[in-house]
Amino acid sequence: MQTHDTVSDMQTLARGARAGGRTIAFVPTMGALHEGHLNLIRLAATKGDVVVVSIFVNPIQFGPNEDFDHYPRDLDGDLAKCREAGAHHAFLPARATLFPDDYSTYVTEEAVAEPLEAVSRPTFFRGVTTVVAKLFNIVQPHVAIFGQKDAQQLAVVRKMVADLHFPVEIIAGETTRDADGLALSSRNAYLTPGQREAALGINRALEQIKSMVALGERRAERLVAETTHLLSDDRRLRVIYVAVVNPATMHKQTDVEPGNSLLTLAVWLDQTRLIDNALL
Repeated sequence: MQTHDTVSDMQTLARGARAGGRTIAFVPTMGALHEGHLNLIRLAATKGDVVVVSIFVNPIQFGPNEDFDHYPRDLDGDLAKCREAGAHHAFLPARATLFPDDYSTYVTEEAVAEPLEAVSRPTFFRGVTTVVAKLFNIVQPHVAIFGQKDAQQLAVVRKMVADLHFPVEIIAGETTRDADGLALSSRNAYLTPGQREAALGINRALEQIKSMVALGERRAERLVAETTHLLSDDRRLRVIYVAVVNPATMHKQTDVEPGNSLLTLAVWLDQTRLIDNALL
């Protein structure tokens, strides 16, 4: 696996691959890689001839009181995992490469990004769309892989790609869970054993709601209320939002549309923010 840290090197590689008729599959990450990321890389290897992984902790998607300075970082470990999962190239830009001090251009999506996460993180998706647009211009992928766990981010990126006519196919990778059901997340590293036990209530709630839908419940209001009740069973879980939404638009639904509805949620577990979702 080769590593690259300049825009010119990465673009030269991408142009060469495209000129040679090879398909580039891209997995953007912020590092602190876990098995969920590795599954995305493995999926990318089935979609392209050249697999590129970027590792960049994006400063502009963190709010002023969020955990940018403490976000887990393990570059050597991440590169070893990328090699094991089948990546051919890793793009490792410095902060000043993508966002120098005089940087002033941003990409915003103003519909799909408006509800849910953006209510408490108003600059988050501007940071995501800006860095993803830049990475697409640098890596020049044919296919890009994003995790279903970050469902609103996935929907926002898809809308940006459609609106701005990026020639990139967006593919969703399924959420990877530990054996106990907890969705893998880089922020799980923050959790103590007791906090991790409390976090298991998130997946238990999702599974209960899926069972209710399977038995015929369609009222979104009822499902949201039951999810909130289940999460509140542990006082350490503080609900930020729970909603039943269209997975493409993130607009709230009154009734579940089987196969076209998403139950999405965010909670605080003490000082750690966790998100999860389930397609209904």
